Amino acid sequence: MKKHRLSIIPGDGVGVEVVPEGLRAIRAAGDVTGSYSIETVDFPWSCEYYAKHGRMMDDDALDRMRDTAAIYLGAIGFPGVPDHVSLWNMLLPIRQKFDLYINLRPIKLLPGINGPLRDRTPEQIDFVCIRENTEGEYCGVGGRLRAGTPDEVVMQTAIFTRKGTERVVRYAFDLAMKRKKTLVSGTKSNALNYSMVFWDEVVAEVAKEYPEVSVQNQHVDALAARMVLNPQQLDVVVASNLFGDILTDLGGALQGSLGLPASGNIDPTGKNPSLFEPVHGSAPGRAGKGTANPMAAIIAAAMMMETLGEHEGAQLINDGVAHVAMNGPKTMDLGGDAKTKDVGAAVEAYIRSRK
Repeated sequence: MKKHRLSIIPGDGVGVEVVPEGLRAIRAAGDVTGSYSIETVDFPWSCEYYAKHGRMMDDDALDRMRDTAAIYLGAIGFPGVPDHVSLWNMLLPIRQKFDLYINLRPIKLLPGINGPLRDRTPEQIDFVCIRENTEGEYCGVGGRLRAGTPDEVVMQTAIFTRKGTERVVRYAFDLAMKRKKTLVSGTKSNALNYSMVFWDEVVAEVAKEYPEVSVQNQHVDALAARMVLNPQQLDVVVASNLFGDILTDLGGALQGSLGLPASGNIDPTGKNPSLFEPVHGSAPGRAGKGTANPMAAIIAAAMMMETLGEHEGAQLINDGVAHVAMNGPKTMDLGGDAKTKDVGAAVEAYIRSRK
């Protein structure tokens, strides 16, 4: 039996409530398959930690996490700590220092969930967004000149490298080959005549290596409309850091609740630990009530185990989520009155029933 050592960062707000439910599902799947167990290394880093210590995480945080197989994050963000402080002092440094250049966001409507597109079925909303995750518009290059004066100048520079663009595009093509062999690239090359023209050129160059894949470039604004009007036409979508961020949040809305979208921040080389998280945020207004939907955290847990090679365990976890989505119990965001722990217990019960 293989043991996976995991870094656990529950973080803020509802993060501390949903992470235990994901771990519960992971342990249950390991018990049923008999193929793995986990060891957790818990870290207290959060906005609360920042308020006490003046930093989001310790100076040696990356070194301490580097020795673990993966990172499981609950949520970061809480009133009193500006979002750019929490983001730039934890999540973005982890992404960039560990070179987690793939952001993987499955957009899937589960059976039993009423999405906002009432005439769309789970078969029609089932695609994957691949977002470039370490450079582009979020590289942090820029500055402010003559701050606070009428002549203030602000510059935020996006950086696109051939290496960074090519590797995320190639990852998307590889994924398309495993799915329906169709790829849509989100661009805006009519207006961004350097960065997005370059992006389109790289997509075209890589496409030559994948003649079986049907490729379409689409301006990101039109692609956003397409996600709402014709989501059934999409299978694999690839986009830059900013465009991918916006599109995947829209995709999350199509799933029917912010309690459902999950995300993987992945180093496909396996040299560094990848990070997995629900993307609902810390939801401070709901924190402490025990009513947060843990499904996104549990789906993120399944993504983590899949990346670690535990395919059977990951499938069991996903099957458990699908079963509970169809049969309940459901939290208030899905029209029910179940508690966070009720949903986690139901997923665990389904997994263990498969033994």
